[in-house]
Amino acid sequence: MSNNISGGGRSRNALSSVDFYRRVPKDLTEATTLGAAMSMCAIAIMAVLFLSETAAFARTRIATSISLDENTAPQIRLNFNITMLDLNCEYVSVDVWDALGTNRQNVTKNVEKWQIAENGDRQYGGRNREQRAVAYEEHDKTLEQMHEEDGVHAVDLTEENWKAFHAENEMAFIDLYAPWCVWCQRLAPTWEKFAQEVKKIGMPVGIGKVDCMAQANLCRSQKVMAFPTIRWYHSGQPISPEYKMDRTVQALVGFSKRKLEMDEKYKEWEAKAVDSTQEEKDQKRKLFQAHRPEHPACQVSGFLMVNRVPGNFHIEAKSKNHNLNSAMTNLTHVVNHLSFGEPVDRQSRRTKRILKQVPEEHRQFSPMDGSSYVTKDFHQAFHHYIKVVSTHLNMGSSSSNQMVTYQFLEQSQIVYYEVNNVPEARFSYDLSPMSVVVEKESRKWYDYLTSLCAIIGGTFTTLGLIDAVLYKVFKPKKL
Repeated sequence: MSNNISGGGRSRNALSSVDFYRRVPKDLTEATTLGAAMSMCAIAIMAVLFLSETAAFARTRIATSISLDENTAPQIRLNFNITMLDLNCEYVSVDVWDALGTNRQNVTKNVEKWQIAENGDRQYGGRNREQRAVAYEEHDKTLEQMHEEDGVHAVDLTEENWKAFHAENEMAFIDLYAPWCVWCQRLAPTWEKFAQEVKKIGMPVGIGKVDCMAQANLCRSQKVMAFPTIRWYHSGQPISPEYKMDRTVQALVGFSKRKLEMDEKYKEWEAKAVDSTQEEKDQKRKLFQAHRPEHPACQVSGFLMVNRVPGNFHIEAKSKNHNLNSAMTNLTHVVNHLSFGEPVDRQSRRTKRILKQVPEEHRQFSPMDGSSYVTKDFHQAFHHYIKVVSTHLNMGSSSSNQMVTYQFLEQSQIVYYEVNNVPEARFSYDLSPMSVVVEKESRKWYDYLTSLCAIIGGTFTTLGLIDAVLYKVFKPKKL
């Protein structure tokens, strides 16, 4: 039994030899007022540091990093809504080009065009459709041969005889053309034959034509944007919309007859409506004339699926049945919206929750929205250069707190064109191979525990050293 006891004692002595926290007998310690003060200080300091460390642990911060973009999708969505302030929807064409050789003209899929009224309201429009090619009439005689055999029937108009011609003809049908325009050249013999037919039938309509190269000021005052422009005039005032149907003698004669019939109906109504005011008469005349003023503004919107390579989309003035007048093409525009990727639904709770945590500098998803780009002279247009960077917003570990968006930076400048070239509003884009990762970071729990241990041990040790030094200094000396 004594062996067991002595054996147990040796085991306890061996275990006690590795004790890091050895006890000092209480009767060998001394409590002092200085030690009590330092202990209170230590408790206060530990409490302040503990609260600060806990608050830091509970608080998160937004960190950004750059990584290689791992998106393998071959295409990206480009969303746009742009208002052309001085270009008719008939002439608006959205084209796409990129470095892979893509060259799409007048994109119609997922694109809408709306004519804009003078007060800014959308009037009519809808899905962008392919323009219909108008029919032309073939003739066995040239225009010169017609003139030699039958004489000239379509009156050549100039600034000098313009007013006199309208004073003589209450109703007039006029072709405003350019000699170099291929569509004008095809129309010329038809127009002469049409003028001859009008005279043969005895229709009270003056048929005229204007060479816009020789009469540039006259055509500029008439705001001719394309060749040929075929307009109906009543008492010298143009009636909108312009003639856009087939360019054959039969179609032109039929259109003129309808205009004259409606004018006769108006005159019959006017003779009976003796008590009507002038305003009522003007409104009724517009109704009979089918007069619908066309304000030259167009809102084009939609989205394009473009390849993830450098490229551009541009809005250009072009037509399948006209040659555009470069001197009258004004591409002043307002970017209502431009963004890349799937549209961000800012009204959804998920989007609001994520974006609320993202700093403003990382929310440049559509920085061009609401910007106006005004060109004050002809033969110029704005070109926009856009650098697109994919942005991963990781505001938590679950997918409901993560989203992928696209930010971009843009620079715009005015580009000057040659006199014969038609300007275009160009949006050139380039996608970065890198992506920005915006994520919410918080401290790890083991980092927090380590800091707490450091606070407790460091404070206890530091103040213990200070207490020992002060005790040595202020200890009363023995005599």
